[in-house]
Amino acid sequence: MTRGKLTAYPDYLRFWVADTVSLVGTYVTGLAVQVLAVVNLGASATALGVLGGARWLPYLVVGLVAGVLVDRWRRRPILVTADLIRAGLLGLIPVLAATGSLTMTVLIGLMVVFGLFSLVYEAAQLSYLPRLVPAALLTRANARMEQTNSVAQAAGPMIAGWLVNVITAPMAILLDAVSYLVSGLVLRSLATEEKAAPVEHRHLGRELKEGVRWVYRHRMLAPLALGSHAWFLFNGMVSTVMVVFVLNELGFDAFALGVTYAFAGVGGVLGASLSGRFKAGPTIIAGHWFTPLGYGLIPLATNGTAGLVVLCLGQLLFGFSIGFDGPAEMGFRQSVTPDRLQGRMNATIRSFNRGMIVIGAPLGGALADALGNRTAMWIAVGGLVVQAVAITCTPLRHASIQE
Repeated sequence: MTRGKLTAYPDYLRFWVADTVSLVGTYVTGLAVQVLAVVNLGASATALGVLGGARWLPYLVVGLVAGVLVDRWRRRPILVTADLIRAGLLGLIPVLAATGSLTMTVLIGLMVVFGLFSLVYEAAQLSYLPRLVPAALLTRANARMEQTNSVAQAAGPMIAGWLVNVITAPMAILLDAVSYLVSGLVLRSLATEEKAAPVEHRHLGRELKEGVRWVYRHRMLAPLALGSHAWFLFNGMVSTVMVVFVLNELGFDAFALGVTYAFAGVGGVLGASLSGRFKAGPTIIAGHWFTPLGYGLIPLATNGTAGLVVLCLGQLLFGFSIGFDGPAEMGFRQSVTPDRLQGRMNATIRSFNRGMIVIGAPLGGALADALGNRTAMWIAVGGLVVQAVAITCTPLRHASIQE
């Protein structure tokens, strides 16, 4: 067995397959829910921002608790259960739409519950991966998953745009429900052994504090976490405003919007293919700079073919930033954190990251309604430049993966 190859670890391969199946559906739903809100339910930019933040609200409210529970329990059953529940929740949307019972309030409520189980799933997923491959392969393993994510991001929105036009947004969301069902069944087949934490000495408050202290007192993790929080705040603003900007102001349809997202996926594939070739610190910092570079093109777009090209180029650079930065960031976080703290470390960082979307998405929508779409996006791009400067000046630039 060649231990330097990911193919030597069959459970990782099944884990990767499950993630791939659900990711394609996730990107279909990501676009379909937004189109459903704007076109079918007549949502304003502010209402769309509230919807965008709803999915991430549980991360802000109970994210740290989820990290404690993931560190206490076996992670594979958590992954399977979360997938099956999310399949059921998404399956409700076409049913409610068909009966005339779907409103913005109901849709927002469903996204909150969906976000709760996504929170639990992601905390367990990120904490389970280090059990499947050795530390030396973590960056490579994360890069492969990031490449898959980018391919799904490239294909999913275009498929979603086509499906929305052909079978309507609710039915496109139904396909995502099926993908979560398939993912759960594949994850159920994993055989990697894991043990739950000892029952004695459990104390929720102490465990929460231990996870938070680990992240925000760590010389490298602290600036990484704070930089990520700022990145998610301003990204939440841009991603919300862009939907209204493209559909309403520029007059493109759902398929064109999906095409722009597809270019982000292409950029992600390119970025992930280069991510493991450099030290973690410089890779992470470069990724934080590519985001405002890409997003700075979006408010320059106009209608027509030229505008669509500008949007696609902006999304290409944005996707490259995620693909280039993500695997190095995740591999570094996993390599410096002991197994008993993996769940809390991941939940702490992701909870506050997603919490920033809860703030950024409605803030971006409100600024767009008050000041215009382009002005709101320029404000967010300025914030992204500030966070890039700040993280460049921290010790994170010297970070490297510990094997």
